[in-house]
Amino acid sequence: MSASALYELPVHTISGEGTTLAEYRGKVLLIVNVASKCGLTPQYDALEKLYSRFKDSGFVVLGFPANDFAEQEPGSNEEIASFCRMTFAVDFPMFSKIVVTGPEKDPLYATLTAAKPEAYTPNPGAMRENLKGYLNPKGLDTTEAPEVLWNFEKFLVDREGKVVARFSPEVTPDDPAVVAAIEAAL
Repeated sequence: MSASALYELPVHTISGEGTTLAEYRGKVLLIVNVASKCGLTPQYDALEKLYSRFKDSGFVVLGFPANDFAEQEPGSNEEIASFCRMTFAVDFPMFSKIVVTGPEKDPLYATLTAAKPEAYTPNPGAMRENLKGYLNPKGLDTTEAPEVLWNFEKFLVDREGKVVARFSPEVTPDDPAVVAAIEAAL
C-alpha cells in the first residue's frame, strides 16, 4: 500500500461521522490508540501538551480509543469524548472506538503495523514482562509483534503519509525520542 493510501482509509469521528484522514494530508501525525481506564491514561495530558506545542507547525495528534486490552476502554464514544474533555481538556481530534489487534483489526491499524512492525522502546521486553504479571492471573496474554502491545502505542506519520516511527506504550509523548522524531518530521 502506498503511503498516501493511509489518507483514504475509512474512519469515523468520535461523534460517528464517516470520514477519512485526507484532511490531515501534508501534516505530521501522531496516531495513538487510547483508553480511559488504563494506568497509562495520564498520557492524555502529555499528548495534549505535545499537540498544543506543535500544532501551529503542522502537527496533529489523532486519538483512536480501543477496548482491546483488559477492557480498559469500556465507554461509548460519547462517554469517551466527555471524559477526554472534562479530565484532560483534550482538544486534538478523537475518533470512534476501533479494534487495533487481532482478526478484527481496523484497516488503519493493519496499515500502521504493517508499515512499522516494531516499536521503539528504551527497555526491550520490560513492558511485556510487566504486562504478563498483570494479565496472566486474569487468564489473558500479551500480543506479539507486529501487533500493538497495549494502550497508548504511538505511530508517527510524516507529511507524505509514511509511517516513520513507532513508540511502545511506556514511551511517554514528552519523551525526548518522541519529541526529536516529531521535530525531524516537521
